[in-house]
Amino acid sequence: MECLRRIEERGATEVSRKVRGQAGEIWRYAIATGRAERDIAADLRGALKPHIGKNYSHITDPKQLGQLLREVEGYCGSPMVKTALRLLPLVFTRPGEFRAAKWVDIDLDAKEWRYVAAKTGTNHIVPLSDQAVQYLRDIHPLTGNGEYVFGVRGGIRPLSDGTINAALKTLGYTSDVIQPHGFRHTAATMLAEMGWNTEAIDRQLAHKEQGVKGVYQKAQYLDERKKMMQAWADYIDGLKSGASVIPFKAA
Repeated sequence: MECLRRIEERGATEVSRKVRGQAGEIWRYAIATGRAERDIAADLRGALKPHIGKNYSHITDPKQLGQLLREVEGYCGSPMVKTALRLLPLVFTRPGEFRAAKWVDIDLDAKEWRYVAAKTGTNHIVPLSDQAVQYLRDIHPLTGNGEYVFGVRGGIRPLSDGTINAALKTLGYTSDVIQPHGFRHTAATMLAEMGWNTEAIDRQLAHKEQGVKGVYQKAQYLDERKKMMQAWADYIDGLKSGASVIPFKAA
């Protein structure tokens, strides 16, 4: 309990609950191997502070998003990181999946990125807009000989999880304004406001469907998602240029 309370004091209530669960696994192993008689971690159930989830910081104001996109264009750091900053808002995948993108999974001619979503364990397709394809073609001479699109140390490792966050901070966008994961919330909110099918948006976000629906809808909405991703990229370009953009769903 003392150990878990110290974690709670940092505000990491979710971590403290995970640690209790891991401690339980250790004690259950101890029981199975004759080293303990009971799981003492089980006695702490209900004693920990409840974890209250919250959304990642994100932007839904078009003017603010446009300003961020323009400042990305002025980013003076690594060309690879600049490409990551340009591309992430267009594909809005989970940051870990984005950083670990592999060239072998990307078909620039078909304009598709296919991989297994880490959180759901399901095959996922990201239709690539013309703009996304161009960014990938631009970076290919830099990292194309390695495994990862955003590879370091000769392409044998992906970018660290803090690199994009740090780049945003150099542009003046701290984690209380926008986080890499927040681009998913930004896209989902604004695409819904533009009138796109919420089911297509969910499929693009690789949210896991439960039950029969999840079994039979794995590849649905792909045609609509292709149109949606191109419309989103065009909308992003409009915001970046500072134009007065009226969002609408493409026919």
